[in-house]
Amino acid sequence: MSRSFNQQFDQHGAWRRNFAHRLSWLSRWLNENELLDQAVAERLRELESQMRTSKVMVAFVAEFSRGKSELINAIFFANYGRRIMPASAGRTTMCPTELGYDPARPPSLQLLPIETRLEAHSLTHFRDVPARWTHIDIDVNDAEKLSDAMHKVAEVRWVAKDDARALGFWSDDAPDDNPVLDNEGRVEVPRWRHAVLNMPHPLLEQGLVILDTPGLNAIGAEPELTVSLIPQAHAVVFILGADTGVTRSDLSIWREHLVTEGANETRIVVLNKIDTMWDILSTPAQIDSQIDRQRKGAAKLLDVPLSQVLPVSAQKGLQAKIRRDAPLLEASRLPGLEAVLGQGLLGKRETMLRLAVDTGIAALRTEAMRILQVRQRDLSEQALELQGLRGKNVSVIRHMRTRIEHEQAEFEGSNARILALRSVQGKLLREVYAVLGSTALKGDMAKLAASLKRPGIKLNVRKVYGETFEALRNNLREVQATTAEIQSMLHATFRQLNAEHGFTLQAPAEPDLLGFEQQLNQIERSHIHYLGVGNLLKLAQHDFCDKLVRALASRLRVVNEAAMTEVERWSKSAGAQLDAQLKERRRNFGKRLEAVERIQGAAGNLDERLAELAAQEAGLADMQVRLRELTAMLTSNEAPSAAAARSELSAV
Repeated sequence: MSRSFNQQFDQHGAWRRNFAHRLSWLSRWLNENELLDQAVAERLRELESQMRTSKVMVAFVAEFSRGKSELINAIFFANYGRRIMPASAGRTTMCPTELGYDPARPPSLQLLPIETRLEAHSLTHFRDVPARWTHIDIDVNDAEKLSDAMHKVAEVRWVAKDDARALGFWSDDAPDDNPVLDNEGRVEVPRWRHAVLNMPHPLLEQGLVILDTPGLNAIGAEPELTVSLIPQAHAVVFILGADTGVTRSDLSIWREHLVTEGANETRIVVLNKIDTMWDILSTPAQIDSQIDRQRKGAAKLLDVPLSQVLPVSAQKGLQAKIRRDAPLLEASRLPGLEAVLGQGLLGKRETMLRLAVDTGIAALRTEAMRILQVRQRDLSEQALELQGLRGKNVSVIRHMRTRIEHEQAEFEGSNARILALRSVQGKLLREVYAVLGSTALKGDMAKLAASLKRPGIKLNVRKVYGETFEALRNNLREVQATTAEIQSMLHATFRQLNAEHGFTLQAPAEPDLLGFEQQLNQIERSHIHYLGVGNLLKLAQHDFCDKLVRALASRLRVVNEAAMTEVERWSKSAGAQLDAQLKERRRNFGKRLEAVERIQGAAGNLDERLAELAAQEAGLADMQVRLRELTAMLTSNEAPSAAAARSELSAV
């Protein structure tokens, strides 16, 4: 039997924790040896934060009554010995629900009232306004109370048809999709717009985030789900019923919300409820044949590889785990789905993290090694200088002191050029922030909203989006041109400083913003797709346009902020490198003057000082070896044993 998703996630979490420990050891060693300049320290913080806080989001999407919540229970919460997510017949998940863990907050269930949809704010905005959420404390050690709390996500309200229309649950343009009215002409709507469960479950503690989404009508009423949350999930599990196959509403969800260019490999289709085909009058081979026919039919209709359509019985899988019934668990085929989730999702996520680690550690090692090489060169120059004093009289030694002081004064006089460089660099960076900042983005979004709200059917929506996104791409290109200008200035100034002062300054690689352009392209395609498969008519509704633009703005803000962070990191790296070599040169002047003073006091100190320099040079060579060892340890694919880890810690 293949390892469960839980086991694979445990291993993934252990790897991340092990890396974070090793990184803290390296940080302490660098600090103790005065190698932790601003650039190195920031790189360390980024890597440690990325490893500790990196999230893996799995979105579960399905129409009502497909067993979605039961599948979540079976994969993630069977250890409670009962259902945690509500999974009774009918509609159970009425609002999107996120399950994750933030240790900075107490265990709780946060519920955002449905009425917030009437306000001109996105979900992202409300995440930063805790007062607008209903807060319910939970006890993670009491399965029954936890389950009771989670049943609140299924709460509903009955409202007048006009109110339902304003909230997005009634459409005059698509009457067939509207819910049934009660005897008083009211419409059933969810009580909550969004739910966030914060609990210290072992998997959630390791960075797993589960997004449980409601059915088609609820998804369609919240564009932010379709164009922001779901596309950012590392995997999407789409659940069908084996007893129904692909229904019309299933196909609508798939085509309108899940089919996006380049995302098919992250889509897993689950054919749930295969136990409905278990028939004592049919042989196992006949049952398997029926399941295979359903799989092939689903794969053809959804246009996905057959390998991505997995048959499962979530209910029997949950029962089997609770009862520790291995044959039933195997018959449920749940382990096969868990293996695909673990190997595919976690494997890709770990590969991405390892790539980021390798890049970050290589840059960190280069920065630290550069400092060591500067120190080594300065020690060699000091040794040559002192060896030239052998047999010299007092006046020669005094003259050397005067010369060192003169060099020091000349060096400090060159600071004007460095200050000018920083002034120009700061001015250009402010221009970058102006181009990618929130004010500029608000202007672009206001223009888009105005275009979308023009009267009539928006048959030119592709052109409208194209103009908006071309402007956004041009912003990135403008920033790229600015960074190229800064880079040229850095190269020229660094060459001059290297020639004048013997520095080893090297301008860091210019940030490549092409990846952010590609992200913009993907976002544009997802919006065009969303509006091109049945939602185009909704643009006649101003509130829908507002929701769509707010959702877009939230996602674009993330892209722009990431681009600005990349530019800022590059700029700080150049500045920190310069600061480190200025610091080393000033320290070198101090050491040279100290050595001359000691030799002036007693000629015998010359040999002692030369011996000290030789010992320091040997120490630097050892530090270079140790630096390579510690950084290689971080890029190793193998996790060490506990004994090996203790040995490494003691060595540091």
